[in-house]
Amino acid sequence: MTRDIRKIIDDWNYAPDTVTTRLITGDDGREKVQLRLDLGLLQMELEGRPDGQTIQGAESLLTHHQIRQREHDAANPDGLPYLLESEDCTELMREGVQYYHRYICFWQLERYELCARDTNRNLDLFRFVREHARYDRDKVQFDQWRPYVTMMHARAVATPLVELQQWEAAIGAIDAGIRGVEGFLSDYGQVDQAERMSELVFLKRWRRELVRKAAPESEEDDSDDDPVAQVKSDLEKAIEEERYEDAAQLRDELKRLENPPPPTGHGGPQ
Repeated sequence: MTRDIRKIIDDWNYAPDTVTTRLITGDDGREKVQLRLDLGLLQMELEGRPDGQTIQGAESLLTHHQIRQREHDAANPDGLPYLLESEDCTELMREGVQYYHRYICFWQLERYELCARDTNRNLDLFRFVREHARYDRDKVQFDQWRPYVTMMHARAVATPLVELQQWEAAIGAIDAGIRGVEGFLSDYGQVDQAERMSELVFLKRWRRELVRKAAPESEEDDSDDDPVAQVKSDLEKAIEEERYEDAAQLRDELKRLENPPPPTGHGGPQ
């Protein structure tokens, strides 16, 4: 049997500007998700760890540490807390990236319930590291992704509700996401940066759109509070005044606000 994957990817082109993914049925009869990369592909299980591995009988490394933490606390009720060393965090980070790759595929495939499951799992990972990592630098390395994953979780929960026109439930899911991002800003003393937090801007703008759909008779104009509307206005003015360098920067800013990307960085568990 050949080990060359060329026949698998020859008729499946890589698109650098989108998430190129598909569902396939494996040789074991189970559904799997594939993510096309420029030099090949990733294949992931739909349940458990994306790579299909278990860790000492636990579903994942995170679950393994959670079990150990509960056992430690039960055996040492008055002792030192359970601590994650930097090496533990490195391994948890690597595992978190697997779940990130899988949930962006689920989002692209409109498997929203699975996207919500995996984003919630990574949020649980961030909480666990915040509570148990020995060093603050490890906590921050994980927690920097919290606003993005919080936003994606809110989108995964709210989108099918929007499709069903269940406006109240959808707005409730978005509100939970807004509170989550605002909690992040509060935790790091950055509440004054709310208008610059693209994930928060996106969720608040989406919420306003749904409120208008739920109550179309409302004539309230909140465009003055919308950073996206302000950037669009600034962009139009820059084009009119032929300030093309400013216009290019404003286009980038508009893109960032309308569809927030994951934070820049190498290897983070988005």
